[in-house]
Amino acid sequence: MSKAYGPAGKIADYFINSKLTPLIIIASVLLGLAAVVALPREEEPQIIVPMIDIFVQMPGSDAAEVEQRVTRPMEKLLWEIPGVEYIYSTSSPGMAMAVVRFYVGQNEEESIVRLQSKLMANMDRIPCCITPPLIKPRYIDDVPILALTFWSEEVEPYLLRRVAAEVEDQVKREPNVSIATLIGGESRRVEVQLDPVRMAGYGLDPVAVSRLVFAANQAADAGTYPSPEGQIIVHTGGFLKTPEDVKNVVVAAHQGRPVSLGDVATISDGPPLPENYVFFGTGPAAGGKGFSADDTSSAPYPAVTLTLAKRKGTNAISVANKVLARVEALKGKVIPDNIRVTVTRNYGETAKEKSDELLLHMLIAIVSVTILIWFTLGHRESGVVAFAIPVTLALTMAVFYLYGYTLNRITLFALIFSIGILVDDAIVVVENIVRHFRLPGNETRPRGQVAIEAVDEVGNPTILATLTVIAAILPMAFVGGLMGPYMRPIPVGASAAMVFSLIVAFIVTPWAAYRLLGRKGHGHGDAHGTEDRATLLYRNVMDHLLHNPVWRWSFLIGVAVLLLGACSMVAVGWVKVKMLPFDNKSEFQVILDMPDHATLEDTAAWGTTWPPSTRWWTTRSTRASPDPSTSTAWYATTTCAIRRTWPTSRSTWPARGSASSRATRSPNGCDRRFRPSPTVTGPGSRWPRYPPARRCSPP
Repeated sequence: MSKAYGPAGKIADYFINSKLTPLIIIASVLLGLAAVVALPREEEPQIIVPMIDIFVQMPGSDAAEVEQRVTRPMEKLLWEIPGVEYIYSTSSPGMAMAVVRFYVGQNEEESIVRLQSKLMANMDRIPCCITPPLIKPRYIDDVPILALTFWSEEVEPYLLRRVAAEVEDQVKREPNVSIATLIGGESRRVEVQLDPVRMAGYGLDPVAVSRLVFAANQAADAGTYPSPEGQIIVHTGGFLKTPEDVKNVVVAAHQGRPVSLGDVATISDGPPLPENYVFFGTGPAAGGKGFSADDTSSAPYPAVTLTLAKRKGTNAISVANKVLARVEALKGKVIPDNIRVTVTRNYGETAKEKSDELLLHMLIAIVSVTILIWFTLGHRESGVVAFAIPVTLALTMAVFYLYGYTLNRITLFALIFSIGILVDDAIVVVENIVRHFRLPGNETRPRGQVAIEAVDEVGNPTILATLTVIAAILPMAFVGGLMGPYMRPIPVGASAAMVFSLIVAFIVTPWAAYRLLGRKGHGHGDAHGTEDRATLLYRNVMDHLLHNPVWRWSFLIGVAVLLLGACSMVAVGWVKVKMLPFDNKSEFQVILDMPDHATLEDTAAWGTTWPPSTRWWTTRSTRASPDPSTSTAWYATTTCAIRRTWPTSRSTWPARGSASSRATRSPNGCDRRFRPSPTVTGPGSRWPRYPPARRCSPP
């Protein structure tokens, strides 16, 4: 009469001699390798936080009037939208901007639709002379992953930008490139400078001239008519294509002859008056990147930066590598020899470094666990456990791919964290199989039958222990707020690893133990009851702890003292409490907030005379626009640097109630939250940054 097995014994009985078991092992490993190749690699996990910018213009109004007539009514409407968590607004002369942030996890498309529907339904409440709202959604993938800086000792910024624009057209052909932005330089334009004296002589005013030029720069289809040759399409007008076309536009008639635009204005074709200056320089540490001493001594150089963002869900490493390959192919064709290109930010490279390092640490952890089991159980037993670890991790990687996660430091940490607990099931099963093989009564019995009985014996406790671990880890996946989706791969990955480790322990471990283990003892003892040194040492220590009160109380007091000492390290500040380790990005940012009367040249002078001791650095000085304050920003780094516009660049949001979140009134009437005077900030956050603003609370 055959013995009735539990669920673990039935599974082991079915798969211990099945030909499906090696196929399951091979398929699981291949599935995991495919998931590693297919998973997009990024530095940080994807978090859905819908954020939308709203721009409304009210030309000719000061900041106070914009706040009363535009900002405050718009805030009240936005607070009526379900799911809105914060609203940040800025009122400046002639323009209002509001940033709407929804709760974490809200559907992005639904949030945009709700906001747009709310604004469109209240268009009748917009006062006169106010433009319709411009709605711009912001996504986490809008942050550039790659920055290319074009600089030269000989070429002026105007030509640098034209070359960078050609490169932009080429790299935008890469399918996974999303947003491309040019920073610095001057774009080409035809500029018309009206002469007031000559206009007065012809009786013209600037408004009438501008309307005539605008009307001349139009084309339209007037209609069609049939003819013997076929249907004829009639086009009227035409666009202005050359400076001569602009010069010959007729703006009036005087004394019987036409007056062209060239008679009352000066037409120029080329770069406009600079609105900003961007410079590139190198420091003493730049020698390792191919820069010479002359490059360092002659800095700074005029520069233009091209920043590129990737599409959502794509691999940052492959996108960056493909773009760099395209740029390398353009050298000598589009990029002349006297223009140099420096990669000043490459998040694809840093993501690869971090993921490769974590994968290496995961491999080290697997080898370490295997070696530890080798010394404690035996080399054959460690081989059995070594079968279980890669199969379990491979299936967990497949779960990450099916869930839509990316390969980042959080998901890899989840795998490394899981290694220490996923081997428990396999160790319990293989150790009990070894014990049953050594029992005197099982020497003549079929080894397969003995292995099945051993698995069945510890099956129910192993299932209970696995479910207990999952019950302790899985609730972390339901944490709300910003850290919930950020840390969710850890409980999801660890729980999946525990489930797969249990399945592997009942399917793969008995199959491998039946083929690798012999009846002769290798670990704690042999069939004759001889114990090894580790078992004898453990028995000796536990005998004293169980039967000697002095040893028992000394051990208990020692554990309590060590526990209190470990906790006191946090209280005295020896150990810093932080959710994540500090990200050692070798870049920093210096921001100078110059006086309101400072000119662009003043800020450029400050920026270019700052002595950096870095590999390379860039400065961006911006002429005042609608906010009259002018500022300059340095970005210095030992590995990479990114340039953004200031003050129109975005600043990280302060915590609720912090000193930096309290609004202050600037001299020009704008509500400002930040007034940095020189400020050094750490590595740029992956979150979008927003300008100085007044923080709104719900009404």
